Amino acid sequence: MRGVTLALVFSLAASARGQESPANLGLVRLRVVHDTSPVAFAVARSGAMSARTNANGEASFPLRAGARTIVVSRLGFRPESVTVVVAADRIDTVVVRLRQEIAEAERIYVMATRTERRVDDTPLRVEVLVREEIEEKMLMTPGDISMMMNETGGLRVQTTAPALGAANIRVQGLRGRYTLLLSDGLPLHGGQAGALGLLQIPPMDLAQVEVIKGAASALYGPSAMGGVVNLVSRRPREASRRELLVNGTSRGGADLVYWSEQRLSERLAFTLLGGLHGQRAGDVDDDGWIDLPEYRRVVLRPRVFLDGGNGRSAFFTLGATREQRDGGRLAGPVLAAVDEGQATEHHDAGIVVRLPLESSVVSARSAMSSDRHDHTWTNAVNADEHTTGFGELSLATTLGTTMFVLGTALRSDRFRSENQPRLDFDHTIPAGFGQVDVEPLSWLALSASARGDAHSEFGATVNPRVSVLFRGPEGWTARVSGGTGSFAPTPFTEETDAAGLGVLDALGPLSHERGAGGSIDVAGQAGPFEISAAVFGSRTASALIVRPVAGDATRLEIVNSTLPTRTAGADALLRHRAGDLVTTFSYTHVRSTEESPAGGMRRLVPLTPRHSAGLVSVWEQDGVQRIGIEVYYTGRQSLDDNPYRTESKPYVVVGAIAERRFGRTRVFVNLENIGDSRMTRHQPLPRPAPGAGGRLTTDAWGPLEGRTINIGVRLGTLPRQQ
Repeated sequence: MRGVTLALVFSLAASARGQESPANLGLVRLRVVHDTSPVAFAVARSGAMSARTNANGEASFPLRAGARTIVVSRLGFRPESVTVVVAADRIDTVVVRLRQEIAEAERIYVMATRTERRVDDTPLRVEVLVREEIEEKMLMTPGDISMMMNETGGLRVQTTAPALGAANIRVQGLRGRYTLLLSDGLPLHGGQAGALGLLQIPPMDLAQVEVIKGAASALYGPSAMGGVVNLVSRRPREASRRELLVNGTSRGGADLVYWSEQRLSERLAFTLLGGLHGQRAGDVDDDGWIDLPEYRRVVLRPRVFLDGGNGRSAFFTLGATREQRDGGRLAGPVLAAVDEGQATEHHDAGIVVRLPLESSVVSARSAMSSDRHDHTWTNAVNADEHTTGFGELSLATTLGTTMFVLGTALRSDRFRSENQPRLDFDHTIPAGFGQVDVEPLSWLALSASARGDAHSEFGATVNPRVSVLFRGPEGWTARVSGGTGSFAPTPFTEETDAAGLGVLDALGPLSHERGAGGSIDVAGQAGPFEISAAVFGSRTASALIVRPVAGDATRLEIVNSTLPTRTAGADALLRHRAGDLVTTFSYTHVRSTEESPAGGMRRLVPLTPRHSAGLVSVWEQDGVQRIGIEVYYTGRQSLDDNPYRTESKPYVVVGAIAERRFGRTRVFVNLENIGDSRMTRHQPLPRPAPGAGGRLTTDAWGPLEGRTINIGVRLGTLPRQQ
């Protein structure tokens, strides 16, 4: 009977292949389990062959003789691969154990593409900063993620309001308002995250950071026209852990950060992040103007993780931040006149639920955030509240090697200003989206997605995106990706971050900003070298322009441009590993043109360096010590409305870090900007006279803080335990 079964199976397989002889085939029988329970509806594939497990977690299919790799996947679980040596005319039984998505894995998986696949298998280019890199940057700035973002290739953290230090993330030369900042796939940081949000997120509880460069509106709607940064939190493990970091800087900064995890039962665990952060006002160049704003901040974020078994899970998060920032002029060491200050209260809550149903997974996400700002100037005040709500329901299902995602989403934005009610708005944005991921061949994977959004004020938009992954020999890959994006106008721009909303006229008739872009990248490994390179380009129509009102330069207005903004460039990364020494070189080239507020096209977008590069070398003995040095170069930048110069100076920032473990205590020293590179060596920060919108300072095109030393200790967990 067994021989008849084998003959029948091999005969059918040979007919399907057309050329394959039954003598060259063997039968592989899989048994897929989680713990001791069978996993039904898992998909196993090897080359062009695929099979799905039955209710007992079993599947079988014929494969050609020789060493074959079988990949087993099931929504709600981490994909696993096994290598089997198939012998002709023989049955091999293989047991594959799957782990739930909530569990940690050595390989890197990404959440930002909705399919939660290995980063190597994702057709859409997603760059990932792993925990090791996060830890290194955390020792430099424990209170925020700005340095971590700024030292990532293709990203630039641009200061938008020097008096308060507000900043946003520019992706591949595009304006920071186009970058969507998420936390575990949720918009927890509000509708104005680009202003002070980056400066209020401690990195201690982050497991990885996922970056999608380029238009991602097909995945995340009108707020993601330039890209997405998704902050993924650390997941609890089996043992309880606690960690305390204490840090002080030579510029009068201080940080106290606490993180802990506790497993309450086999199914229930929680983490807690708390932080106290402060900075003394600093006049680095002794010109009477504050270069480092004074601030006091407290952060609290508990998270709860529920593992329901069989792929079911729930995740809850709460967050609260309170901060007071002040900038202005100094009289000796004391803050004499607050030219600008802001009190911020931020609260958020979010939930993610996953429920497997046979061969499908239903996911529900919901979030709410509220931001209260009391923004003051010497002669003006603005108090406002911005509330954002978000909900999403999606269904993911598989058919063979094809995955489908269908979903609907709803976002609401409500803004109320006590002093500028002309800028109040209520926006409601229902949406529907779909995504298809298919692997027709072992060397080819495709992903296509589209999303339609119906904005209550600016109308409907539809944005598609297509990505293709080619797998080459020796692990090399190539990706081609292209899509469109849109962005709904709001009063929040880089110019209003600096000048304030009080100088802005009521918004007139405006339309969506619309963009289209694409990229081609190649990645692989050659001996001890990891190599990746990409070229990219984008075009934005109807981009918002902030310009002085005709006849009154103290006031600003927002209009749509009539000329397109174009951006093109390339980035490259080369990493070399030699034992415990890892050296990374990165380079980014960007060229952008846009319409000038004064009319006509300007050939360079302000504050966008055409060339930037970095060299980082870290020697690390796992769990014992690390020593690193980094050098970053920023090229010339075009400047706008700067009375001192039209082009910035190129500059180099050099840093060094050392960390040593003594028992459960780790001591670290970080030397930042050793060469004391500062913008104020080449020009003053304050203007000789108020600029457009009454601005008192120029844009900050380079560092303001100069040379800084910070020393700290960490108590608790060991390196790389995450």
